[in-house]
Amino acid sequence: MSNETVSSNTLDKRSTVIAVIIIGAMFFIFGLVSWVNAILIPYFKIACELTHFESYFVAFAFYIAYLVMSVPSAFLLKRVGYKKGMMVGFFFMAAGALIFVPAALTRTYGIFLTGLFTIGTGLAILQSAANPYITIVGPIESAAKRMSIMGVCNKFAGIVSPLIFAAVVLKVSDSDMFTLLESGTLDEVAKNNMLDELIRRVILPYSVLSALLFAFGLFIRFSVLPEINPEHETKEEAASNNGKKSILDFPYLILGAFALFLHVGTQVVAIDTIIGYAGTMGMDLLEAKAFPSYTLTATIAGYLLGIILIPKYISQTNALRFCCTLGLFLSLGVILADYDVTILGHQSNLSIWFLASLGFPNSLIYAGIWPLSIKGLGRFTKIGSSLLIMGLCGNAIMPVLYGYLADVWNVQAAYWLLVPCYLYLIFFAVHGHKIKSWSPAK
Repeated sequence: MSNETVSSNTLDKRSTVIAVIIIGAMFFIFGLVSWVNAILIPYFKIACELTHFESYFVAFAFYIAYLVMSVPSAFLLKRVGYKKGMMVGFFFMAAGALIFVPAALTRTYGIFLTGLFTIGTGLAILQSAANPYITIVGPIESAAKRMSIMGVCNKFAGIVSPLIFAAVVLKVSDSDMFTLLESGTLDEVAKNNMLDELIRRVILPYSVLSALLFAFGLFIRFSVLPEINPEHETKEEAASNNGKKSILDFPYLILGAFALFLHVGTQVVAIDTIIGYAGTMGMDLLEAKAFPSYTLTATIAGYLLGIILIPKYISQTNALRFCCTLGLFLSLGVILADYDVTILGHQSNLSIWFLASLGFPNSLIYAGIWPLSIKGLGRFTKIGSSLLIMGLCGNAIMPVLYGYLADVWNVQAAYWLLVPCYLYLIFFAVHGHKIKSWSPAK
């Protein structure tokens, strides 16, 4: 079965379980390399002496690859199939991790961004394969449940990745070094020597990561993962799609891609900016590193609820509506709350806990948008999936926009960016996913 292309509706239960386990392992790896950006941003800001705006190009370089590579990824997967395509994706990621070595040796931010873009390129290929695969490998009614399982794998990796990075790269004594660097009392030579030593700590972990990614790519290629045909059409889908010539004939797909763009943007803003926001409250990097893990813990709690409740107790559509609405109210809490609290040993403003809590509603938004946007595409599934993957470039755009607003306004007021995003997501959850034609007359 591993070498033969089969229709998803012919897979037995054992093959489906194997596929879910292997894809789950892939999503764990996606989380490791993606969510470490939350600590890379402030780390590079210090080591490469960047502004807020410049530091968020970490996320931009990483995620803009989704926009650039989504359509080429679809053609690659169509030509070589899912398994070989996944192997190529892991090889790209391994190459990107290896680029960190010359970047660290020269302390050149531009080379780091090149490495991040290359990792993002590999991830775009993998996401183009993994998301539709896990959506159609079982009944579409429980797709959000399977996506939630993938989300647990991804976000659990997201919890541990900043902590692993901090444990491997940072030292307890670094707090004194950061204070000294910010004091401005060091001469240029001493400061450069200190920054060079700091940045070169990434060489060993990223070299090891490169080797592991390469090895996992080979594992996927020769694994028992079934090669499925995602473009198989039922009779109902074939009749419904008769006369449709492109993905532009599916309004709910286009609206879903934009919803995904806004959702992933709000999610990455909530996670990747929280360390910098904590810094404005007097926390150093060693204390603030825990906050992305709090956000992702809230996300995992949401995923686990989704696994239990969907679709037995609540439909994936109603879950999406609830989460989008809750996200809007929590965003207003981030902006408007101004009260000092001590929670989990952190002396902070209450607003940062509203920001961390956004992880909970964000958990089921992605899992809700994807199946509603891809349902019924039939032979347009691969190119439709590529359009949705293109929407993931919201991860690139939104943090940079937030960084600009933070420099112009302030770091708390910049979170107004989240409000219109959640308003649109509510529209898509309530009405947008139902639109089958651009013409009201049809």
